[in-house]
Amino acid sequence: MHGLSAAGAASLRSFHEPHYLWHDCAGRVCMFKKVPSLKSASSYVRLQDGKNAFLGNNAVSTQTEQKRAGIVKCATIEEIEAEKSLIEKDAKQRMEKTIESMRANFNAVRTGRSNPAMLDRIEVEYYGSPVSLKSIAQISTPDASSLLVQPYDKSSLKIIEKAIVNSDIGLTPNNDGEVIRLSIPQLTSERRKELSKVVAKQAEEGKVAIRNIRRDAIKAYEKLEKEKKLSEDNVKDLSSDLQKVTDEYMKKIDSLQKQKEKELLSV
Repeated sequence: MHGLSAAGAASLRSFHEPHYLWHDCAGRVCMFKKVPSLKSASSYVRLQDGKNAFLGNNAVSTQTEQKRAGIVKCATIEEIEAEKSLIEKDAKQRMEKTIESMRANFNAVRTGRSNPAMLDRIEVEYYGSPVSLKSIAQISTPDASSLLVQPYDKSSLKIIEKAIVNSDIGLTPNNDGEVIRLSIPQLTSERRKELSKVVAKQAEEGKVAIRNIRRDAIKAYEKLEKEKKLSEDNVKDLSSDLQKVTDEYMKKIDSLQKQKEKELLSV
């Protein structure tokens, strides 16, 4: 060790002493100096614990280094499709419920012709619980200008009559003790125009609901982007697909609105 400093000589002596060698999770060769005084199993266990702790710290260190280097694992194609399917499925279900609600609202707007669907929204307090009228009575159209309500339980005639009076359909029930008859009066031209405006307003409310559902879905995509599960391009593609779905449901609303307006304006 001639010509070496004291520190250098110590390092060289340390190098020649026996060591344990292994590879850590990052592929680095790590050394752990052999302890010559391993006289008991407990000492060996403590050494192994020290080794495991050393490796664990290096694993955490490797992850930290990857984050600092900007290494981000984006989702695979399968994961992207799974996320897209889940979010899009939820959006479609909510949009479909919006369409069903709109259809029920349109049916409640009466025209000059009888239609059992006019009574779809009426609920009856039956034995202390609210139930739909059509679940406790048969509703039919004996002619184009009247409805016939025949309850399965005749004792419910009075509560059915009360529910119809308190509803907003604007019809007066005729209870003869057996069935309830409803006469559908002809609509005036002015009334038809007023109801057309009501339908247009309901259609616009439905479109707003569809847009809000689309907004929620896009927020869900953006959340995944922030979590580094989706890239910016992924979000753009998924948002584009979602817009196509949104356009389809907008067309459904337009179709329902035109159909209802046609019913209202036809004499």
